[in-house]
Amino acid sequence: QGKRILKQASFASAMLLACSIPFYAADRSTQHPSWDNYTPEKLSALRTKGEPVLVNLTADWCLTCLANEKIALDTDEVNTAIALSGVHTLKGDWTNYNAEITQLLNQYGRNGVPLYLLFPAKKNAPPEILPQLLTQDLVLKAISRATNTQTASF
Repeated sequence: QGKRILKQASFASAMLLACSIPFYAADRSTQHPSWDNYTPEKLSALRTKGEPVLVNLTADWCLTCLANEKIALDTDEVNTAIALSGVHTLKGDWTNYNAEITQLLNQYGRNGVPLYLLFPAKKNAPPEILPQLLTQDLVLKAISRATNTQTASF
């Protein structure tokens, strides 16, 4: 009962926050120039080299995705941590159905967005699957684990 109430309260809070974010139908790739478009080939090439990679599977109609970007992913602190730690960022836009993104979602047991995968700086290591509701601190700590760095340096 308590977990259910906490889950509902968290969801309601995310939705309230998302509703306060302006909703734009513009191409988000121009709003986040540091994110490359996801393709299986790009991910595979980076993973073969043992590079750390943050994959953000999202959609313009996903309110949780928009909230996470606003409060956790598109902050100065997270952008600095990504730059300093050498994490590559790939964004898969599922606004209009995309079979390659659907395949990645299915691979990790999801049937929709958001999905956040942080692959560590180690060849062929499995990713850390981040929760659907993000905080800046959670993302910073995950980057630190994936790159073996200290969050205090960010």
